[in-house]
Order: sequence, then structure tokens, then C-alpha cells
Amino acid sequence: MKKIVIVAGTGFLGQVLAEYFQKFACEVVIFTRGKACIKNNIRYVTWNLHELNGWEAVLENAEVLINLAGKSVDCRYTPKNKAEILHSRVVSTQILNQAVAQCQNPPKHWLNASTATIYRHSEDLPMDEYTGEIGHDFSMDVAKRWEEAFFTTDTPKTKKTALRTSIVLGKNGGAFVPLKNLTKMGFGGKQGNGKQFVSWIHELDFARAVHYCIEQELTGVVNIVAPQPIRNAEFMKTLRKVLGIRVGTPLSKRMLAFGAKIIRTETELILKSRNVIPKRLLEHGFEFLYGRLENALKELKT
Repeated sequence: MKKIVIVAGTGFLGQVLAEYFQKFACEVVIFTRGKACIKNNIRYVTWNLHELNGWEAVLENAEVLINLAGKSVDCRYTPKNKAEILHSRVVSTQILNQAVAQCQNPPKHWLNASTATIYRHSEDLPMDEYTGEIGHDFSMDVAKRWEEAFFTTDTPKTKKTALRTSIVLGKNGGAFVPLKNLTKMGFGGKQGNGKQFVSWIHELDFARAVHYCIEQELTGVVNIVAPQPIRNAEFMKTLRKVLGIRVGTPLSKRMLAFGAKIIRTETELILKSRNVIPKRLLEHGFEFLYGRLENALKELKT
């Protein structure tokens, strides 16, 4: 591809995609709130999610646009943080719709971040793109508003895909690093009752799945998760095995709630059961390099 633009590409997932797509694109551009510069053959462009002030011209003739903008949910759900979580996702998507609409030669394919948390807490039924059940709470309502902002505006020259991504495991970011450290400290047991499902994906498969959506022109919603969700107790047991740690102290809901207050986050990130499967990827023939958790963790540990 000639040019790919990644919005908010300085975070963990953005850097994973930027490094990956440098092998396939002539030009990788990252929209950032920081200073414009060129670093490691990547062009950084300052953008503003509240107004069109010139950055939108960079979208001309881009083959792919990937939007990852949104305040991290790894925080306390105070009224202020809730407002920022919703605002950052909806407003950034809305202004990108404006920018794409006014392009003479808009991006051919726009992939917008979404979340597998859009599905209800499920310890029973697997959630796929066709029959997955969407409920009502803060996180699910944010996800619905986010996708609504994305799909409401018609962009006839630009294909659209919402990436319902779950926990991404990476060597230098995502959930793997804190879970590894927690396990090494002796707290690698189940969390809560351990029955909640964890939907996860290795960072390389995340990038490959995004690329596959582009190659196969998959539009609409796509679950970006590994094919085998695993219960939390088994997840932690596998992590202990890979790290060579025989035992791990379990953490009760009360202990997790206490710890979450200290580190300024929410227990939902751990206790919600995300029983999500990538049905569309699988039915279109995508092959995971790390479809089994143990193989993924072994690679990340090296």
C-alpha cells in the first residue's frame, strides 16, 4: 500500500501497527497531539480532534486510515473520566468522518477501534458478530455510541470496519507485562472466582488480523480476538506454568477492589467475562500464529 495513516498511533497498539505496516506501506503517518516530526521513517503529524486545521489534507490519497483515538479505560470511573472516555472516542470519530467526507481522494478503507467489551458479561454463551448479545452499562453504552458515531455518516468512497478488540498481549505493553509482574510477586492465582472468560490476542496476530481485514475488504464489525477464550483461573495457571512459578495467591473480589482503588483503576477490566470469538475472521480463512494461549505466552516471555 502507498500510504497508511494511524490516528493516535503513539500508544501501545499504535506502535505495534506502525512497526508492522512499515513492511507493507511506502509511507506510514501517525496523527499525534505532540510535535510534528519524522522518526524512524515514520511521519508524525500534529492533529486536533476538535477542528479541521490542515491535518485533514494528509488523508488525501491514503489507502488506509486506522483510528485508535480514545482515553484509556485503565482509570477510575469518576464522572470526569467517564465523560472523557466517551468524548474522546465519539468526537475523534465524528471529526474524522468530516475530514474523510471532504477529501477529493479519501482513504479507501477506514478501520476504527472498537471493543469486545460491547458484549454482555458471559460465562455461558460465546459472543460472535452475528449473535453476540449487547447489554447496558457504562462500557457497553460507550462502545455503542462509538460505533454509532463511526457508521452513521455515509462515506461512499471509503469502506468501514469497526475492530472489536479484546485484551492484546504484548512484550512491551498491554496486559501481559502487569500480569507477569503480578505473578512473579506471588499473586498469580485466580482473580475473583476465576470463572470469567478472558478473550485475548497476541500483538502480532492483532496486527495481522487488521491487515487481513484490509486485504479481504472485511467491513462492518469484526471481533479481533484469539479463537479460544479461556477462563481466568486457567489463564493464570497457564501464565504460572510458562513463567515457571508453581503457586500463586488468588485475589478475591474484595482484594481486587482494594487494589484497584490504590492503583486508580476498575475491577471490571479483570472481572468482566469476555467470552468472545472471531467468527468472521475464521470463516474468511484467517490463520492465527498464536491461537493457543500457552504458545502466545511462551513467545512473549522470550
